[in-house]
Amino acid sequence: MALIASVIVDVSARAVDRAFDYLVPAELTGLQLGCAVIVDFGNRPVVGYVIGLAQRDPQELGFKLKPLAGVLSEPYFDEVGAQLAQWIAREYAAPLSECVRLLAPPGGSPKVKRVDGSWQLVRQGAGPVDDRWVFLERGQAAAAIPERAVKQRKVVEALSCGGMRLAELSLELSGAYQTCKALEKKGIVRIEERRRLRGAMPSAGAAPQPPVSHLTLGQQRALGQITTLLEERDCGSTATERVVVVDGITGSGKTEVYLQAIVACLAQGRSALVLVPEIALTPQTVGRFRARFGEQVAVLHSRLSAGERYDQWDLARQGSAQVVVGTRSAVFAPLSNLGLLVIDEEHENTYKQDSSPRYDARRVALQLCRMRGAVLVLGSATPSIQTLSRCAQRPGAPGWSWVSLGERPCGQPLPAVTVVDMAREFGSGQRSMFSRQLAEALLAAHAAQEKSVLLLNKRGFASFVLCRECGFVPECPECSVSLTYHEVGSSLACHHCGHREAMPAKCPQCGSPYLRKFGAGTQRVEDELRALMPPGTPIIRMDADTTAAKGAHEALLDQFASTPGAVLLGTQMIAKGLDFPDVTVVGVINADTVLKLPDFRSPERTYQLLEQVSGRAGRGEKPGRVFVQTYCPEHPAIQAAAAHDRQLLLERELPARRELGYPPFTRLGNILVWGRDEGPVSTLATRIALALSSALQGTAGRWKILGPAPCTLYRLKGDYRWHILLKAPPGEDLGSVIAPVLAKLGKHEGVKLAVDVDPSNLL
Repeated sequence: MALIASVIVDVSARAVDRAFDYLVPAELTGLQLGCAVIVDFGNRPVVGYVIGLAQRDPQELGFKLKPLAGVLSEPYFDEVGAQLAQWIAREYAAPLSECVRLLAPPGGSPKVKRVDGSWQLVRQGAGPVDDRWVFLERGQAAAAIPERAVKQRKVVEALSCGGMRLAELSLELSGAYQTCKALEKKGIVRIEERRRLRGAMPSAGAAPQPPVSHLTLGQQRALGQITTLLEERDCGSTATERVVVVDGITGSGKTEVYLQAIVACLAQGRSALVLVPEIALTPQTVGRFRARFGEQVAVLHSRLSAGERYDQWDLARQGSAQVVVGTRSAVFAPLSNLGLLVIDEEHENTYKQDSSPRYDARRVALQLCRMRGAVLVLGSATPSIQTLSRCAQRPGAPGWSWVSLGERPCGQPLPAVTVVDMAREFGSGQRSMFSRQLAEALLAAHAAQEKSVLLLNKRGFASFVLCRECGFVPECPECSVSLTYHEVGSSLACHHCGHREAMPAKCPQCGSPYLRKFGAGTQRVEDELRALMPPGTPIIRMDADTTAAKGAHEALLDQFASTPGAVLLGTQMIAKGLDFPDVTVVGVINADTVLKLPDFRSPERTYQLLEQVSGRAGRGEKPGRVFVQTYCPEHPAIQAAAAHDRQLLLERELPARRELGYPPFTRLGNILVWGRDEGPVSTLATRIALALSSALQGTAGRWKILGPAPCTLYRLKGDYRWHILLKAPPGEDLGSVIAPVLAKLGKHEGVKLAVDVDPSNLL
């Protein structure tokens, strides 16, 4: 018998998309499941990850096994992590290597290099950083140092008040390193290696804040439901799902429920994970969690540097942090003994990964909680239709439970919403992008030194430029979209591929000087807002342009919080999660932007966006007012948001989705095919559709295949895009159907494809 390791090699190719067995040499005593290893694969050294270890007889295999070449790391994941990676690969028809890589430390794809005769793991810009510190040894005095040893005396004097980093000491005293080594030999100082955390958020020394003593009845019910489930333990992939949907109106105190549930979880010696949909929400959210739990909190999101992410990831792995707060990918944080997983604003489509592996963090979280025996909490003021449907399937039965939070702790009702028909405004002679009612409310709020929030779901100065004589619209040369005009720099830009060019003085097609800018971007709204408001009014713009720099979210929100009478103008990132009690006015410049997208979820997303941004008003002592500007005032999504009544939307949406065959009544799978030449792209898409039809024979009426057809966004970054859409009964395993079909197609030069199970975007 010998120890045999099952290894996933870090090679993203479907031809090698499986585990390979390697013999573990006796000298590799430190090998454990989850370790990164070096293996001989195809006569070259390759990084791999151990997902299984077993004692077996090599003779039974019928062929000779290669030995592992070396162990490169400590374990990155345990048996549950290995099972989760394999589940993601099956569920989303994704390469195993990419799925296992999700569990590895942040910092890009690992590589190996040979150093002093041994293989070492190299990560791009990530890894632990150790600082050398120098301390005076107790009981040692400077009297033992000769009078002429001036440098040694200066070092001892510098260290008399406490230890110092050797790098800092070297800045004060040249040659400090050699001097300290000499003092170390004499036993006067000691030099230690200490871990340095990069970019750690300030919280050390701050006294933890106590929990809120008085909870509303809804908060008490939600907390009681969660703590009851925490006391149960049921682990394994077949375990009962234990999910609590906290359906709380905006400002109802869902975060306080999360905080107190985490207290109960930590009291059991277990850890907790909190996911938020946007980086913009992280500063406020992390601030509240750090105020309650101090240095027990680690933070994971993409705006941290690779080194900072590694340090936060490692705090969770070592157990120094029992609470992790982060965006989508934080679901793979290496927390031990997970007891509670919270997904805030669970309806957001940002929880869906848009590159391979295209996992949905909500489904991954559900599977992880089943395997760990943890409780999953889904919180939102506007739960998705699919989540509501899941709760309604088995009311009162074990599994999914629904708790309503229908009141705000401050006692204020939800703000009154005024729907402004912009067609009537235009017909009455109002040419401004601000309706009369919204303009008056903004001026009144500023005069009272109250804050306002304006939502515009786009960036740039204008949506597109059009020649009024020939109708020419400048388009991106790489994508099938019009270019957006940006006033800063007078340029045209593509928000998909980044292409940028100068704004032409004349029409490139007919030479006409009459180029008209249509639509409104955040830059143009800001200009008109400054013209409307009194001089000196603080206007803070938050969009993808102004928040591109590291730390920009925190700086802009801090500026808004500390400035009386300020106006916050932004895109979707300001619509949710932000809690400022002195915001009394919210305006939506154009509510129809999302509504007009060719996506079956457009009405639902419009309602969610309007309801969420409405909730930014009236969270303090003063009531709030909301103004929704639209050209479709009678649409059910607009009416539902105005009445704070989602039932108005559901009464129309559910029958329409049932009839057309969309979730929650079906499950979708989207196969994307793209490449530089359209001919091979359409040919491969047709082959895939035919192969799927053959594989699904006998399922007529239950499974449907739509396409192949060009995508709505037909050309992107120079590539032509086609897709095939699958509709399957709810609960069907799409990955197990799609993966074998694609594996049989073989190579397809010049054409790429991707599988998107449960897609959030069909454009």
